[in-house]
Formats: sequence, C-alpha cells, structure tokens
Amino acid sequence: MVKLDVITTRGGDGGETSLGDGTRLRKDAVRIEAIGAVDETNAAVGLLRLHVGGEEEDALLARVQNGLFDLGADLCVPGEGGSRLRIGVAHVSALEAATAALNATLPPLTSFVLPGGTPGAAAAHLARTVARRAERAVVRLAAEETVNSDVVRYLNRLSDLLFVLSRRSNDNGARDVLWQPGSGA
Repeated sequence: MVKLDVITTRGGDGGETSLGDGTRLRKDAVRIEAIGAVDETNAAVGLLRLHVGGEEEDALLARVQNGLFDLGADLCVPGEGGSRLRIGVAHVSALEAATAALNATLPPLTSFVLPGGTPGAAAAHLARTVARRAERAVVRLAAEETVNSDVVRYLNRLSDLLFVLSRRSNDNGARDVLWQPGSGA
C-alpha cells in the first residue's frame, strides 16, 4: 500500500518529476503529458459522479476511476510492463459490456448530439472530451515508446461509455440536444 507522509517534496521545482521506476523526466515530456491527461480524465469522471442519478452508475464510475488510476500506474513505469501491467483485456471488455447494456435502453440516434441538456449530460460530455484528449496523448506516447496496447483501447471504450452516460443523463435521450446542420451563428 502507498504511504504518503510528505506531500510537498520540492522535487519538481526544477521542472522535472519522477516516474515509478525512479527515472527523472521533464514535466513537459510526452509520457508526463499522457499521465497528466489521464489524471484530468479521472478528475472529470469524479465531477461527473456528482451528477449521475443512480447507485449503479455511480458504482460503475467508481470502478472507472480506479481503472484510470491503474492505467496511470501502467504509464508511470516505462517499458514492456510484463506482469506489472494493470489494465488488460478484461477491463476493456467490462467497459464494452457496460456501454452496451446502458445503450440498449436508449432510443436510436437520428442526428449527432451536441454537448448539453442536463448538468449531468454536460459533465459526461466534458469527461468524454477529456478522455479523448488522454487517448490522443497516449497514442503520441505509443508512437515514441512501448505502451500497454490495452491502455489506448480502454480510453477509447471509456469515451463511448461517457457518451452513453450523457444520453442517460438527458432523460434517456429525451433531452438530447441534436445537431442542426447549417444553423450555426
């Protein structure tokens, strides 16, 4: 278990931070950007939890937050990972199953959906876009270094889940704000 007695270490005052294996990197390194984007996603999901309606959805998002922390731990140690990897096919499959189950209760879409509607839907859309940013950051990292391939799949499935949760938060799609092509200011 992790024990954090001292929070202010001053170790990052020079613009560097430590990875899980002790390696020091600049705070603007691609790996640190990816880890930070995953952290932002976790914070956005935490905000979304304030707006979800049911215990089942809150429990699902709590599992997602723990998964995102595991994902960050995967990214925090460079290299192949081996048995230390925490995110795997089972995590991706769990997101797929949850998304399919939640989506099965929603009416089919006939248009693209704009972010908005209820506060919960807006929070879900925000979390979705932050998850997409994290996915892009991990893809950039994977172009330069070895990354657990399930990490990208997890983030991709997470954005799908968050989209479906936005529709659920919009009274099961009844309050979705639909795109009206050509009607922009």
